[in-house]
Amino acid sequence: MNVLALMGASALWLLYLWLVSCIVASYLSHRKGYGDKPGIATGLCLSAIAIIVWLIWPAKPESKWKLVGPFGSGKDVKR
Repeated sequence: MNVLALMGASALWLLYLWLVSCIVASYLSHRKGYGDKPGIATGLCLSAIAIIVWLIWPAKPESKWKLVGPFGSGKDVKR
């Protein structure tokens, strides 16, 4: 019975890791100018590796990543 409880706790932590990686990959892809959906798709398929993929993937020239940086401010950028 204890083995099932330990497996359940591990599965819960892996689920949290999977969901957080989807959120981070979605944020990175949106910030790099590709929209949310490609980030969510890579996060769902690749889990934590998707974060590394989106950190390496080049940003579009007109993206927020290029204009204000990876985190930047919440204010709109005027060109």
